[in-house]
Amino acid sequence: MAKADVKNQPPRLTVLGSVNLDIVARADRLPVAGETVTGAELSRFPGGKGANQALAARRLGADVCLCARVGNDSAADEALALLRADGVDLSHCMFLDDCPTGVALVVVDAGGENQIVVAPGANRRFAAESLKLPQAEALLCQLEVPMAVIEEAVAQQKTGLFVLNAAPVAPISPAVLRRVDVLIMNEIEAQALDGQLDGFQGLKALTLGAKGALLMKGDKVIARATPPKVQVVDSTGAGDAFCAALTIALMSSVEYQEALDFACKVGARATVRHGAQPGMPHRNDLD
Repeated sequence: MAKADVKNQPPRLTVLGSVNLDIVARADRLPVAGETVTGAELSRFPGGKGANQALAARRLGADVCLCARVGNDSAADEALALLRADGVDLSHCMFLDDCPTGVALVVVDAGGENQIVVAPGANRRFAAESLKLPQAEALLCQLEVPMAVIEEAVAQQKTGLFVLNAAPVAPISPAVLRRVDVLIMNEIEAQALDGQLDGFQGLKALTLGAKGALLMKGDKVIARATPPKVQVVDSTGAGDAFCAALTIALMSSVEYQEALDFACKVGARATVRHGAQPGMPHRNDLD
């Protein structure tokens, strides 16, 4: 795994993934199947797992380029607003004329738990042949873009740290899995992928919600961490903050335990404000 000396210069990270506009309804409780819950408050936030992770990494001090696709519409301006404001490099984010920007419909209850439905729009239309990865010390991907795009990224990025967040869960191409240095999953994703991971040689990070996270090599737990106690307002984006923080930590010279502690701290801090991207902490927030 390539590592950067973050004391002398910011780590250079490419994030390959999705951009969405999140339309969020905050209600007292989440509906059950067939039920209508009224009295909600509606908000709009920039989102998408790729964009969330790119912004989180940027706010933690990395030099970040986002490779993504959005529609040529007003929703794209909203979805990219915070990335632009925080200085994420969007030169590899293309606008597509023939489809809309992705939209996520999010319901959040009073305790911060959420339900999410995504209409991927331009994210689904990301063409592998259009991908041109910039040079960077690490690549962070998720599964909200076609697997063919990630396969092309593997073909282009043969060296450096490759981190894959297996969300939303889907079968992972063997060619991609062979290249992965760090695979980040929650418990549901790990269970769904269990049959694919026999012989996997990289690190596995397993997130456990409020119980924290594990870092594993094979079946051996090499680090275990719990998040600090916080007043949870909105858990949307907490996993993305964790992914960005763990990636940045592993790019540096810190030990595995310190890296996992840092990721849990960042993930917890991301839950204390409404909205995935507005809640992403800056490094000085962690003090």
